[in-house]
Amino acid sequence: MSKQVVVNVLRKDGPDGGSYRQTFHVEYEPGMNMTTVLQRIAAKPVTCEGESTTPVAYDACCLEEVCGACSMVINGRVRQACSALVDNLLQEEPEITLEPMTKFPVVRDLLVDRTRLFDALKRVKAWVPVDGYWDRGPGPRTAPSDQEEAYPLSRCMSCGCCMEACPQYNDKDDFVGPHAISQAILFNTMPAGQAIAGERLDALAGPGGIAACGNAQNCVKVCPKDIPLTDSIAKAGRATTVHTVKRWLGR
Repeated sequence: MSKQVVVNVLRKDGPDGGSYRQTFHVEYEPGMNMTTVLQRIAAKPVTCEGESTTPVAYDACCLEEVCGACSMVINGRVRQACSALVDNLLQEEPEITLEPMTKFPVVRDLLVDRTRLFDALKRVKAWVPVDGYWDRGPGPRTAPSDQEEAYPLSRCMSCGCCMEACPQYNDKDDFVGPHAISQAILFNTMPAGQAIAGERLDALAGPGGIAACGNAQNCVKVCPKDIPLTDSIAKAGRATTVHTVKRWLGR
């Protein structure tokens, strides 16, 4: 007799519609992840009551926890569908529950609009500015110790998990979020990015910046890439303070 996985999905037909739940039975396969489960539901969108319905909408791309697109709340915890294995989830709960992230507008079902996430990266100028693409020769040398410090921060895939877990990140304020703070520190650490380090610190010192962080430390607990977000936040706090004092003194 085949084993079936029970999947409860919180659905929404559009941004302005109401939410409702549907339950699906999916035949178990060894090594299944939640993206596979959603693909099986899409192939046969029939609820456990035998009612035909539409496939569940969700986002996905790389299927190997690199792009960050498939973030959703699974069994009450935000994580990536592509790396959430059914065998592990069934050890947590007898049934699997899928819900969209709550900190971003729902487009449909499990698909959310993460525009605010990317807008925050723009606010802190999380890039290295260039005025052309001709060969400028080798760039500035980076000490191995700085490379070791910067590499973990470079693993951020803008998945949104840290914002989902952050109590300060909501629709009532303009907090940039842990990811943006960490990316600002990353580019300020890199020699090639230090040309506009002051502009990034100005953004972090402004409204919705580092002062809006309540240091709940939820972000670092849910990060799928184990990025030391709280270390970045601590560094950002000190750096913005020093930067602001220097500006006040006119130096």
